[in-house]
Amino acid sequence: MDERKLIILNTIIKEHIKTGAPVGSGVLVDKYRLDISPATVRNEMAALEEDDFIVQPHTSAGRVPTEKAYNLYLASLKEKQLADKEAEILKKALKGNDEASFKQAAKEMAKISGQAIFWAFHKNNLYYTGISNLFSQPEFSNPNLIYDISAIIDRMDEIIDDIFNEVKETEILLGSANPFGDSCSTIFSKYRRSGKTGLFGILGPMRMDYEKNLAVIKYVNSLIHR
Repeated sequence: MDERKLIILNTIIKEHIKTGAPVGSGVLVDKYRLDISPATVRNEMAALEEDDFIVQPHTSAGRVPTEKAYNLYLASLKEKQLADKEAEILKKALKGNDEASFKQAAKEMAKISGQAIFWAFHKNNLYYTGISNLFSQPEFSNPNLIYDISAIIDRMDEIIDDIFNEVKETEILLGSANPFGDSCSTIFSKYRRSGKTGLFGILGPMRMDYEKNLAVIKYVNSLIHR
């Protein structure tokens, strides 16, 4: 992909992550002050759509990124430092470095990320929180998707048990590769403490703030391994 298309695609992704709304060419030109004419942006967006990087929802003139676009975006994702205030909150929650502390950290992670958090202290011992965050996402306002997400929550223990041994350290699985369903994205992280293996992660829609959420996951993992 040439640089101009990549800039436009990354800008669409960042804007969609921020607003949850489909992105039109006018927004890109006006809001991001791209040094490209609106006509050129429209032509490039048409080419991106033809290559399956963006798609037009039925109810909007704007476009949203596809799974293919997010995978390309994640391949070049730059690591972000967690804000000092958020780091301090998580550090305080994990002071005890035990199961009760992990549950408190999960609650704080749900607030910071705005997504759902799961934490398997070891296989067959699961805690999760922030489920209401999932239902508040615009993607999941569709009645069919609400049913799908509810079914996922009902099966969360089973899903985590199935993938527990497969996850290696920290990884992101989205869309068709996601064990929770193709409308979701998950950042997983594995750790070992006192001879036991644990797994925790952030579960949300494909449209999530990957830079920030990955920073949250990596910071929490580093605190467990102190």
